[in-house]
Amino acid sequence: MRKRKLDTDPTSVAIHTQNSGVQIRCMIKEDLSTVTVIEEESFSTPWTRSTFLSLLKQPSACLFSAVDSNECIIGYAAVWFVGDEGELGDLAVDKRVRRNGVGSLLLHAVVEEGRKRALHRLFLEVRESNDGAQSLYSRHGFEIVGSRRNYYTNPVEDAVLMQFLLIR
Repeated sequence: MRKRKLDTDPTSVAIHTQNSGVQIRCMIKEDLSTVTVIEEESFSTPWTRSTFLSLLKQPSACLFSAVDSNECIIGYAAVWFVGDEGELGDLAVDKRVRRNGVGSLLLHAVVEEGRKRALHRLFLEVRESNDGAQSLYSRHGFEIVGSRRNYYTNPVEDAVLMQFLLIR
């Protein structure tokens, strides 16, 4: 695997760790060169660096980076909050390390941040054809609550709307 080293030495405290040495921490601007590469490899309509930069400046948003034991960025998640709800807007894992628990760690960090902010629920949209992501979200308690017709482009596709209830 080609290493994607951090541009700076991370000083943030880990939010969550796994036996494999993966840490989930708050994303920093220096992560974006690798984050945007993973984004472009993961999505047909990727977010831009400026989108990530804008979210990093928003107090109503929280972005996480997954960092392996070699200090390489291997995944990330972006969530934002309005009132007592949150929306998981983006989550991706480097394709070379998918299905190894990194997505689960990122989801755990997102849910924990939602709990800290006293949210009632989290929402997300996922491509109808993305069975792997839907399975990940379902395993972690997200439930299908609807769909959004022609939500995605390149190619045009419906979105499955899912929610996670933090307060039952």
